[in-house]
Amino acid sequence: MNRRTELRAFLQSRRARLSPSEVGLPTFGGVRRVPGLRREELAQLAGVGIDYYVRLEQGRNDKVSASVLDAVARALRLDELERIHLHNLARPDRRQPPAADQVSEGTQWLLDNMPDTAVFALGRRTRVLAWNRPASKIFLDFGPVPERNLTLLVFRQPAIRQLVLDWQVMARHVVAWLRLEVGRHPESQETNAFIAELAATDPDFLRLWNEQDVVDPMHGTYRLQHPLLGALTSTFRTLLVPEDPDQLLIVYALEPDPSGPGGAESAIWSTPPDHGPVLPGCCPTHDIATFIVKGNDLA
Repeated sequence: MNRRTELRAFLQSRRARLSPSEVGLPTFGGVRRVPGLRREELAQLAGVGIDYYVRLEQGRNDKVSASVLDAVARALRLDELERIHLHNLARPDRRQPPAADQVSEGTQWLLDNMPDTAVFALGRRTRVLAWNRPASKIFLDFGPVPERNLTLLVFRQPAIRQLVLDWQVMARHVVAWLRLEVGRHPESQETNAFIAELAATDPDFLRLWNEQDVVDPMHGTYRLQHPLLGALTSTFRTLLVPEDPDQLLIVYALEPDPSGPGGAESAIWSTPPDHGPVLPGCCPTHDIATFIVKGNDLA
């Protein structure tokens, strides 16, 4: 995984999703060897030379202008987020600020003062940098975990797949966060190595990564099936940390799923246990999920 590889894969995937008829080009019949637009067709639509476009798609044109990239984006019918991603890959900012190993005091104060809402902070490569107590009840106590990383939890912990009924949705969100980071820091050796290792060892990750979807998962909902609390609905919001664009706050609101069974669960909702089920592969003190509902006593 590197910037040129990502740029080529992204542009090829965007060409493949458009047909000549969609953009007003003649097809002339016959069988096309590649799906979607050919390179020369896209170059024609964007108003650039075919050799110029080929160099761009191969990552060999570091001096490409913003106006040309915008023309290519219009020809490919990219949305605004995809357009920004194209600019980031084609004209990377090679100033690589060091990744923060921790959140600021202000961010930690915010987490500590949200006792009724589960929140955790993500850094580069979806590393979990900070969390509050409700968040440790949602997934696990991150304190003793050697690799505090949301992507590794989602793709490598079977218990997460059992817990999150909408696992595919969560997995797509995690991949999207990584892809946006690659756009911001396409030259990062650490991030590229992390993605390459996952792609080589996890077929689900590789499949989602190869789809080249560029989305900004700022909010969403997951259906959960907790072994003690039963059916839950988890709505999340993603907040950007103003002082560090590489950090995100993921805020979860949890409610009983009205379509799920009730009755016996009510006692658990009112007095949540101190520890959830043991997360497979972790030591016995690592909890996967004692979920919290707003207003519950966390003491």
